[in-house]
Amino acid sequence: MTHATIPTTKTARRGAIIDILAGRAVTSQEQLRRELAARGVETTQATLSRDLLEMRATKVRNSEGVQVYSVPDADGGHTHEAEASQARLVRWCQDLLVATDLAGNLLVLRTPVGAANLLGSAIDAVRMDGIAGTIAGDDTVLVICRTPAHAVRVQSALLELADPGSTPVATS
Repeated sequence: MTHATIPTTKTARRGAIIDILAGRAVTSQEQLRRELAARGVETTQATLSRDLLEMRATKVRNSEGVQVYSVPDADGGHTHEAEASQARLVRWCQDLLVATDLAGNLLVLRTPVGAANLLGSAIDAVRMDGIAGTIAGDDTVLVICRTPAHAVRVQSALLELADPGSTPVATS
């Protein structure tokens, strides 16, 4: 996965922490510190400990029974709950996705009025490979993909999820 350039701000560091915790089982602060360093984010153990405390991080047992760090994600779920994020995306695609339109590496999604933020947030929470980010308006979500090929794959995956018989599938 390609990672964005991360500024040296507290907000950016905390965003990287959320992204790491959503993507893998992190069992210690030292492991998290190494993962941050691999992304170019150098931090001390004291700063990391303070971040985790202020972010309301907790250790929870994942589906394999291992205690891992988790923090509340942007959509209210916890970062370790990948299956729950997938289920939310399926539900919102089925309930809210009205139309899609490709424009190069950009994917435009139409929703009912007032629903774009829900769908955009669900896409962000799943952290699909090939998506640089989303921007949600009132009834439109702009999905910025890394390449036109990624945009085609994301469009196909979202349309498949919108099928009423769909179940959560791997989106990487």
